[in-house]
Amino acid sequence: MPNEPKPVPIPEALSLAGRRALVTGGGRGIGREIALDETATAELARHAAALAARGLRVLAVAERIVPAGDSLDPRRLVGLTFLGLLAFSDPVRTSASQAIKELGQAGVRTVMITGDHPGTAEAVARDLGLTSRLGVLTGAELSEMDEATLDRKIHRISVFARVTPPQKVRIVRSLQRVGRVVAMVGDGANDAPAIRLANVGIAVGEQSTTAARAAADILLTDARLETLVDAVLEGRAMWAAVRDAVSILVGGNLGEIGFTLGAGLLDGRPPLNARQLLLVNLLTDVAPAMAIALRPPARLSLAKLAHEGPEASLGQLLNRQIAMRAVVTAAGASVAWGVARLTGTRARANTVGLVALVGTQLGQTLLSGELSRPVIVTGVASAAVLGAIIQTPFLSQAFGCRPLGPIGWIIALSASAAATGAANVLPEFLERMRREPEETGAVHAIRPELAT
Repeated sequence: MPNEPKPVPIPEALSLAGRRALVTGGGRGIGREIALDETATAELARHAAALAARGLRVLAVAERIVPAGDSLDPRRLVGLTFLGLLAFSDPVRTSASQAIKELGQAGVRTVMITGDHPGTAEAVARDLGLTSRLGVLTGAELSEMDEATLDRKIHRISVFARVTPPQKVRIVRSLQRVGRVVAMVGDGANDAPAIRLANVGIAVGEQSTTAARAAADILLTDARLETLVDAVLEGRAMWAAVRDAVSILVGGNLGEIGFTLGAGLLDGRPPLNARQLLLVNLLTDVAPAMAIALRPPARLSLAKLAHEGPEASLGQLLNRQIAMRAVVTAAGASVAWGVARLTGTRARANTVGLVALVGTQLGQTLLSGELSRPVIVTGVASAAVLGAIIQTPFLSQAFGCRPLGPIGWIIALSASAAATGAANVLPEFLERMRREPEETGAVHAIRPELAT
């Protein structure tokens, strides 16, 4: 691909116009050429900057009559007659600032890279709500920075202006060097190198250039930032759903094993037979886990999904959820079985333990599903099926259960509710207990510095 010309800042473009200018204002000066001296150039540059500060794209227009047969070498663009400034209005959509805000809530930092005037870039960034501690960094300033300086400052810069295609590549590489996963969004041929280098390249709009579409991993056909928000939310929610579904299957089964072994060691016989274990898995693993995995992402949970991803969702957080679900499930069923065993027969206690085991798992599933409609429907349906089986005499006998009276149901449901409440409170409590030693250590670490 041939090298493209670099953008020329407005003051430099005016200086290329040489010593003459065409006056286009009102009064006696209409159509009269005057000298374009330093004072006039500075005045025009200030006027261009004022237009750019309003968010307008500004072009300086000049002409030179070239005799027929002369070469049109760009290096001979001197001695031009300045004609005027063209200002283009490309207003920011009202939904764009909200989309960038929602991306920030999801943990995605937005950086604007443009070849426009710094004043234009600053005005657009202000409308979008993009803040930068170092203000707007221009391509000229960027060219004077080495890689180490750029890497040190990149996290404090949100707006780049007057940048060339190679400089866009430098910015993407710097973000990657400091550990960022970069998605580059663009639509022009100038964006293609950076789009190809980024971890995720996104070409915007069906009218984007062929080079941008060829370099991109994703083509955003509707050219709306809101679609990017939906895509990020969908991806984050997918990992959260996978984690919750895995914790339901693995943690619930570990809890069932713990309850069966513990009660069996105390009573000499396992509390659940093979048919009952299959019933538990059918009611707690199949439909509820599928509803969790397929639940639609909730837009109000952007902040909650900020740190979701393959490593975060399927790492220590998943292990903690599995362990918590296993312990709570086993504890809820064991307490219900123990109370029922002390107050009644073994068969009644085993049935109470079965109800508490299923109820505890369904309660935790409802909490994991944020009470979404599919999760509620499957949870209520599973509970209704269990109640019908237990209270129908011939079905109850077929599964080795016995119908329960009011006291038995109260024991089972109370234990399930208490265990579900503990599952909702314990993670936050344990996380606070884990952070306290770290915070105490941090205070001790900085105390010598405070003393000096």
